[in-house]
Amino acid sequence: MRALQFKSYGGPEVLEWGEAPDRHAGLGQVRIVVRAASVNPVDWKVMSGAMAGGEPMTGTGYLGYDAAGVVDEVGDGVTGVSVGDEVLGSGQAAQAEYAVLDAWAAKSASIDWAVAAAAGVTGETGERGLRLLRVKSGDTIFVDGGAGGVGAVAVQMAVARGARVVASASEANHGYLREIGATPVLYGDGVAARVRDAAGGPVDAVFDVAGKTPVEELISLAPQPSQVVSIANFAADQAGARVTGGGEDSESMAAMAEVAELLAQNTLVIKVQTFPFDRAAEAYRISLGGHVRGKLVLVP
Repeated sequence: MRALQFKSYGGPEVLEWGEAPDRHAGLGQVRIVVRAASVNPVDWKVMSGAMAGGEPMTGTGYLGYDAAGVVDEVGDGVTGVSVGDEVLGSGQAAQAEYAVLDAWAAKSASIDWAVAAAAGVTGETGERGLRLLRVKSGDTIFVDGGAGGVGAVAVQMAVARGARVVASASEANHGYLREIGATPVLYGDGVAARVRDAAGGPVDAVFDVAGKTPVEELISLAPQPSQVVSIANFAADQAGARVTGGGEDSESMAAMAEVAELLAQNTLVIKVQTFPFDRAAEAYRISLGGHVRGKLVLVP
């Protein structure tokens, strides 16, 4: 099969679309023929060596943590899905002709392939953050970084739960935040004061998806430090906030089901930009530049 790969750490220039060993569904997994796979910030962090702990690279690296496609292999222990089913989900090395998924949900025929591919990581991360914060109907939550891939999904999932959402972004993205149900505030210095003005006081929970606002400022908005959850500031726990990362949660299948249902109901809308696999470097350059609205998706 062909897959996006790199043989040395670096920027988008190290990416190649070339031959790779076939992968097969193992215990509790399914394999799909990929119709679309999305780009997440973790991909370029892996590609750059930022997550290697200073260790030199050995072998070939592969990218991609979520995709959508048609099931063509079902692993041992898997029930409720068959060859030929259309699914969205998450796994590893998903930016390829075939991908093995560890968590998935049925894709409604009404959901575009690129949108479905964009939902795995963002949906799981958004659901996990809202669950850890116990966001419920009537709560007010601040999403710091609401216009990006995870932020926009978290905003819409919170709105679907009946919460009131204040979200930060650049001024150019304020219209987009209003469109998805949030009250926008400008990100950057003084954001806490702007959130208080927009919310009419403190909020019930803070979900930090950007990692740029000092954690002390975010904590000042919440009833207690533990009601601040970050996926981007890995030192936030030193101040009493909580940090959560992918791959540590056992609720991925439930999260996939929730996001697939919201997409089918058109309650969740994900904006996407698509690129052919052989132009993946362009998508990675855009991702590296930050300020992405929605998700970047690779298609065959």
